[in-house]
Amino acid sequence: MRHSLALILLLSLAACSMFSPLPSENTGKSRPAADIYADAIAEMNDGNYDNSVTLFQDLQSRYPYGRYAQQAQMEIAYAYYKAGEQESALSAAERFIKQYPRSPHVDYAYYLKGLINFNEDLGYFGTYIQQDMADRDPKGAQDSFDAFKELVTRFPNSKYVPDARLRMQYLIDTLARHEIHVANYYMEHGAYVAAVNRAITVLTEYPHTPQSRSALKIMIRSYDAMGMSKLRDDAQRVLDMNTKGKKFVAHKGEKPWWKFWD
Repeated sequence: MRHSLALILLLSLAACSMFSPLPSENTGKSRPAADIYADAIAEMNDGNYDNSVTLFQDLQSRYPYGRYAQQAQMEIAYAYYKAGEQESALSAAERFIKQYPRSPHVDYAYYLKGLINFNEDLGYFGTYIQQDMADRDPKGAQDSFDAFKELVTRFPNSKYVPDARLRMQYLIDTLARHEIHVANYYMEHGAYVAAVNRAITVLTEYPHTPQSRSALKIMIRSYDAMGMSKLRDDAQRVLDMNTKGKKFVAHKGEKPWWKFWD
């Protein structure tokens, strides 16, 4: 996944102004919508995200209908995202989805939701060097994955899908490594059943990640510690078969070999 992360780092988020230039909307109010919008964008480009949000909200208040109101809502989500205000950014993105579910740009709202959680949990790539994301609470990673998955499922032709898929691959590996991290903790403290359960989660939920072998090794050691020689040998057999490039397939109607508690 190191190469995948390197590819992710090469991808940058384009400015949120994805809509076509809008015609002037002046219905007799003191300031044209175009002027307020231009000022808000200028503030955002200068990194003054709070001022930008205030102007976009003023724009929505003055001109609640039309394309400016729609664009302002997305810009608000993006400004909060750039400011690192995760909860506000998520709320704004979800509000856009609720208010404009048929917008041609609603796919970006789902993509942004994924990015918000992805960058929040990853520390905008910077803290990855200091702390492995797998050692942390996986909620952010799971929420990010779910948002990207919804984007890929609902909008398979979206231009954001290739990047979303790449990030999903990274997140799947991260979630699997988190389960391995917890399983190792349980095993070190003698909670072998709990360790096996975590390893099973990796095999069932993330079967195509490199962590599958680590899960099998944990099962082998845990079963051995509990004196369950048959299950230990079964796990060793599956590990050996996978090491040789083969794939274990249970007989039809046979329950999974690791479910010893049924």
